[in-house]
Amino acid sequence: MGVVVAVAVAIISANRVAHHREKEPTPPAPASASTAAVAPAPAATWKLGSLTLTACELAAPNSGLSTAAWCTDFPVPENRADPHSRTIELKLAVLRSRAQVASPDMLAFLAGGPGQAATDSAAQVATVLKPLLAHRHVLLLDQRGTGGSNALSCKESAATSPPDDSTFDADKLRAAAAQCLKLLAGRADPRYYTTTIAAQDLEDVRKAIGSPQFDLIGVSYGTRMAQQYLMRFPQSVRSVVLDSAVPNSLALGEDFARNLDDALKAQFARCTAEPACKKQFGDPDQTLYQLRDALRANPHQVSFRDPQNYQTVKQMLDEDSLASVVRMFAYTPATAALLPLSIDAAAHGDVGPLLGQAKLLSGELSELMGSGMQYSVICSEDADLLAVRPQDAQTILGTRMVDALKAVCSVWPKGTRPADFHAPLKTDKPVLLLAGQYDPVTPPRYAEEVAKGLPNARVLTLKGQAHSVMATGCTPQLIQHFIEKLDPKTLDAGCLDRLQPTPIFIDFNGATP
Repeated sequence: MGVVVAVAVAIISANRVAHHREKEPTPPAPASASTAAVAPAPAATWKLGSLTLTACELAAPNSGLSTAAWCTDFPVPENRADPHSRTIELKLAVLRSRAQVASPDMLAFLAGGPGQAATDSAAQVATVLKPLLAHRHVLLLDQRGTGGSNALSCKESAATSPPDDSTFDADKLRAAAAQCLKLLAGRADPRYYTTTIAAQDLEDVRKAIGSPQFDLIGVSYGTRMAQQYLMRFPQSVRSVVLDSAVPNSLALGEDFARNLDDALKAQFARCTAEPACKKQFGDPDQTLYQLRDALRANPHQVSFRDPQNYQTVKQMLDEDSLASVVRMFAYTPATAALLPLSIDAAAHGDVGPLLGQAKLLSGELSELMGSGMQYSVICSEDADLLAVRPQDAQTILGTRMVDALKAVCSVWPKGTRPADFHAPLKTDKPVLLLAGQYDPVTPPRYAEEVAKGLPNARVLTLKGQAHSVMATGCTPQLIQHFIEKLDPKTLDAGCLDRLQPTPIFIDFNGATP
């Protein structure tokens, strides 16, 4: 659900309960025999607060699956300081509770990225939050600049379609960003697509649907959104779940190289500690760096079979593309378990396992790759705080992420950032923080950092897991119990002890017995 990355609800007073209580859709009158064959039934509607929602299906990207929901468009001013600015429509969807009268608080899922659309995650959210849907509705609001909310899509430009030669080129990145801005001109001003403005959008939606308190459930970048919303609208929040948390104090991008390096070394240490794995692959960390050095000295074009259509694909393989591929593999336990095998194969000339799997992973991230909203968020909120760190130069990721962000942000328009934006979160609201042991982008120390200012919080680190862990094992049940009881300190999380890392693949048949 999140990439860089990622949510929640609350109980309101009795007079608001009556105001928020939903009306059942009125069934259409029976059609006469003469019109039944030609007159379509009117769409089912549902009145929620001041909004009228219509029955809809939310399609899952790259899938034929869809999730039943209730949808509407919600208009907001693009520039909130100018009443005459253009109006943009936000895509709003609600997963409706099975209860005849739902709880007055509402779950609000905040997606990751930056750039992911909340409605694209409807299927996963419905599965993870199924226990809570028995009594609560779930709000899915595509943040401005994503999905169905005036998406800042640059897919038509070179900004999101890196050439086969992926070697870092600041001039090419700046030119691609400038081309993206030309595509957006006339329909969006990128200065107004920041986290703070999106938080005000969410508050306006909350009021429009009857002023419930929110149980915020944020994943990855969505945890930044959750913290910023809570800081500015504390009375609107009942509880918070932060999955793969990003501390407010962090400048997005500054730790990417270190975090990936730490996660890879920890995963590879599992291999060297297992006799069969060590015998097969030696030290995967050493092999990875040897492969990096060889590609640094001799970048070259390679061929492999596309695992989706079996067509031959040609691609330039160099140290930059290797770093990008390895980073993608590290995001999930299953793909991380393939890394020693895939790196070893590539080091012996077979790039198919490494680049074929990367092709599948990059397809899943294609929506993020086309998001100018990422630039609006990072360039406005973080870029001026980023600095190239010498100690990162020899890591697998190196300084390329910071270099790339600085290049893009040198031309991207910047919005304003509140003076307290990077202040640590302080609240006595109940907060549950979830972290994956091997997360390559938001490691457990981030969750511990956020928890320092939270007297009513608890951090759960999931053994053997990586990024975005809310769907893992018994975690959905723990989220349910937390939101129902609002007592993170006494939450019985013993069921997480059964979690184990995904066994490392020794060959393509799997791990050792």
